[in-house]
This record gives sequence, structure tokens and C-alpha cells, in this order.
Amino acid sequence: MKQQNAIWLMSSAYDQLNQQQLVEKAVTLGVQGIDLCVFRKDSDRADHTATHLAYESFESDDADRLIELFNKNELRLSLGAFDNMIGGDEAERQKNQNHLLRLIRIAHLLGGDANDILVGTFVGYNHELGNQENGFQRNLDEYKRIFGPIVRYAEDLGVTIAYENCPMEGWRSARYTSTYNNLPGVLAARRLMYAMVESKAHGEIYDPSHDIWQNTDPVAVIQQTDVTRLKRIHVKTTRNLSNPARIQWGGMYPMHHVDVTLAEKAGVSIPQNDWDRHHYEAMLPGFGGSDHMDWNAFVKTLHECGYGGVFEIENEAKNSKDTGVPAAIDQGIKSCVNYLSPLLWPLRDIGYVRPAHQPLKHIATSKVPIVEMKNLL
Repeated sequence: MKQQNAIWLMSSAYDQLNQQQLVEKAVTLGVQGIDLCVFRKDSDRADHTATHLAYESFESDDADRLIELFNKNELRLSLGAFDNMIGGDEAERQKNQNHLLRLIRIAHLLGGDANDILVGTFVGYNHELGNQENGFQRNLDEYKRIFGPIVRYAEDLGVTIAYENCPMEGWRSARYTSTYNNLPGVLAARRLMYAMVESKAHGEIYDPSHDIWQNTDPVAVIQQTDVTRLKRIHVKTTRNLSNPARIQWGGMYPMHHVDVTLAEKAGVSIPQNDWDRHHYEAMLPGFGGSDHMDWNAFVKTLHECGYGGVFEIENEAKNSKDTGVPAAIDQGIKSCVNYLSPLLWPLRDIGYVRPAHQPLKHIATSKVPIVEMKNLL
């Protein structure tokens, strides 16, 4: 059963803490759950990642201990690792797929859907296919080939997987033209994906900040979203910058890398890093100024559409997480909780009161062997 209008924390903001420290931090911050990031330890990813679960040898006893820890602290949880599953280096791709299968198994041991413990993931994008004619359709077909078996596996274990909509616009070198690096980065792709793999064992984590810099209204996106597919809301926002680069390159297309000497001679802006391409600044709502998001209208629309699920704070804000200052990271989270409270929680004599904690249940689960992608294809 879902906890209505709960505010959670995505654990990537606290990559320097161990699991016990993370749980203690969540309690002090006043959140009601944690989306545990469980990235591969041997991955070369370095952008907003963390590993807060010992996934290598996780069994039923470990699940029982984790449930006890979270119940003791009145927290709930989910799992997530966000990597390229259909493109990029082939060896890395296979490792990412096998890791996702491992997390699905762990979610099953934790009770899966019965405890609303889902597994968050990216799909990624295959540019070798994408550069061909009908490249987007080829990526959809590759998605179906890979995720059809993954979704069936999850469904058999009573687990739901959820795709985040970040296009991962800085995932490749700025010397490449395209900044579309994750298939579910637009609503059309997500709707096409559900039509191709019709199982209810997959859905989405919607982060409005990614649509804001694409000049798309998140309220309108929610109005065209199948709410039964909407599993989580990432609480993060964006301030679109009014800088010379946006005027020169426009708001619809990425800024490109060209010869530095030529750019200087022409007085043209070029990316300073691979993420510096779309002229925006990541923010947390209510912390450090205004943003380009109408949170009142967004939450109102979600409620009108029947969404009563989790709001996860994903702290990638320039003035919070990116400062590297622990106190500033905490301040951003606390400010965000206070900002959301009047939008999500009922008013009582003691103020806006969060919903009562719903303990995780110990679910009898079957003993499942670890599988790899080669066993499913």
C-alpha cells in the first residue's frame, strides 16, 4: 500500500555516508523514506551516484534486517541504479543489465510490490542504431528486445521497475551533436514503450526539471500521462538561464563544441563541460530563489489525476549538493520538505502534518537464484 503524499530522499545526495549514517540523516531531515541508490561499485560513473546497499550477496536474512532497520526508524524504501541498458560500450551494457536483474531480485526479497519497493532505472540510448535511418524506431525495437524479458522477469517476481525521464544530456562528449541519451526522456517515447511492452510491471519516475529546460510544461505532461504508470515524482526543478549562449544557440538545441580559436574569434560561446549545453541551472524548490516551475499547479494537477504516491527529493542543486558542503546539502533538503508540506500534507493545530508511517511487511518470498541477461534472451 502506498503512503499518501510521502516525502522521500534520494540517497545520491549523501554518497559519502554509509547505510546506517544515511538512515540517521533521513530521520533528522524529516523525510519518510529513502530511494536507496545501488550503483555498481565497478562502474566508471561519477555523476550523482552512490551505493547504499551491499548487493553482492544479498539474501532473505539481509532483507529481514533491512526491513527491521527501516521500520525501527519509521522509513520506507525503494532501490535504483541509473545506467545505459541498451547502448554504449557492450561490456558495460551487459554489466548494467545484469545489475538491474540483481536489483529486481533484491526488491523481490524485500517484498516487491506488496511493500511498494520498486526498482528505478534508465533505458539509455544506442547511438549506433540512432544514427541510422529510422534510428529512433530502432532504439524502440532494441528497448523491446532487452526490456521485454526484463519486465517479464520483474512481473514474475512481483516487482515493478520504473524509468526516469532524464535525457542525460551531458552523458556523451560535447563533441557529439545529440544530447538525447536516454530513451524515455520525452513523453512520446514512454507512451510508445508501454504500447510495445504492455505489462503493468513497469512505469515511470517523472522529474519535471528535465522538461522545463526542454521548454515543455510539466503540468501538460501530467495531463497526458497514464497515472497508473506514474510510480514516483522526483522533486527537482530548473531555472532557465538568460545568458549569451542561450541567445546564440537558442533554447531548443544544445550548444556545440567547435574549434576554440575559431569560437574566440567569432565571439561565440562553447560548452565548458559536457553538461554545459542547455543553459539551465538545477535547483531545489524553495531554496535559493525562484525557478521556472509552478509547483502549485503541478501538485494540483497530480492530485486531480489521482496521484497519491511518493515525492522524492533528488538534490543535484548547484547551491546545495554541488557545493560539497554537508550543511548546505542538509539545508536544501530541509527547505524542500518545508516548501512541499503545505502542498501535500493536511493542516492541523500543530501545523502541516505528515501521514502516519506504514511499516514495511515481512513478506514470505521464494528463494530465487541470481540470473543474468543471457538466461532471459
